[in-house]
Amino acid sequence: MLTAKQKQAIDYVMNCPVEISHKLGFTLLTDLHKELLYRLIFSKEDFTELWHRGSYKTTCVSIAFALFMILYPNKNIIFMRKTDNDVAEIVAQTAKILQNEYIQGLAYIFYGKEISFVQVNKTELTTNLFDAKRGASQLLGLGIGASLTGKHADWIHTDDIVNLKDRISRAERERTKLVYQELQNIRNRGGRITNTGTRWHKEDAVEMMPNKHIVDCYSSGLITKEQLKKIRKSMTPTLFSANYELKHIADENALFNIPPKFFDDITKLYNGLGHIDASYGGEDGSVLTLGRKIGDTIYLYGKRRKGHIDNHLNEFIQLTKSVRCGTIYSEDNGDKGYLARDIMKQHPAQVYHEAMNKYIKISTFLKQNWHKILFYEDTDPEYLQEILDYTEDAEHDDSPDSASSLVRLFVGDNIRRGF
Repeated sequence: MLTAKQKQAIDYVMNCPVEISHKLGFTLLTDLHKELLYRLIFSKEDFTELWHRGSYKTTCVSIAFALFMILYPNKNIIFMRKTDNDVAEIVAQTAKILQNEYIQGLAYIFYGKEISFVQVNKTELTTNLFDAKRGASQLLGLGIGASLTGKHADWIHTDDIVNLKDRISRAERERTKLVYQELQNIRNRGGRITNTGTRWHKEDAVEMMPNKHIVDCYSSGLITKEQLKKIRKSMTPTLFSANYELKHIADENALFNIPPKFFDDITKLYNGLGHIDASYGGEDGSVLTLGRKIGDTIYLYGKRRKGHIDNHLNEFIQLTKSVRCGTIYSEDNGDKGYLARDIMKQHPAQVYHEAMNKYIKISTFLKQNWHKILFYEDTDPEYLQEILDYTEDAEHDDSPDSASSLVRLFVGDNIRRGF
């Protein structure tokens, strides 16, 4: 039988979750988040919340986990993110919330004792409130590659299990969908599955998720027009559309409308060549492309980093050495050859002057050889995204520019041809 004070505390959690969040230090949450918090904590139905990036949805998930663990101490939670490393962030934040003196006071109202941890690590969290007779953790985080055998939960929540990898790889999309389907088998009777995230492809796992509610960058009121303008300028149209407008677009002018193919044998790159497209500031990226041509097949490996090349050159050179690639090529149009001289201090380098129109180079060498190209499986998704989004008037073209420059080396009769 609940006391009057306990009933009052429950009513407060149900009606004022944003006020509680502010007491916890999350002062940027607004009335927009009230319904999300309520549904995460109290709803008995399966549902999906698709919110734009930077909308504090993951913060809401952590707060909801902590309050659920207090209000329903005999129920357990499994939550899933794309990788194990992603999981640690939410476990740590939930633990921090549970240690807050306000939450400790709330627990004392219900149970006459403060919260302590019976178990806490990067993927698991169990409090002294939990009835652990079943041997389960009160909160368990899993990457989508983890085994689900023998696991069961009253509440299963997925957060961003679909990401950029699902856009560029059909195999990744199918893997994510299979894992999502398997979640149906591990929820306890009467349990629920909820989801937060972003859609990346018309055939990704979000397609399978029920009761979708969309909050885009225009309706949330969380981003000003000026901030949105800066964000839009900093990324490709497809990336902006997926992350902020919550929709998938296919640019009819994009050159590369066939998904890339992949390989997993790093030795295919041994004795190959490298190319660096350097950024010296602004929104452009610094890009490294490594590659080798064997027979008719061209093997490529791409890395893209934000910002000035000086911050990434050592990493690029070490990666080139680790896959036993030789000369790194770079153009002198932007720096009069200074980059090549810096590379030569650690690794063989060759400088050239770019005289070819960029769009013609990309459409001639990268596009025409696209069916012959395989990308190493560890290639940065952002690198591939930039290639797939490329059009003649694209604001960001560093990755396709670098890839086409290297492909030109492999398919030309002479290194100087095309430069």
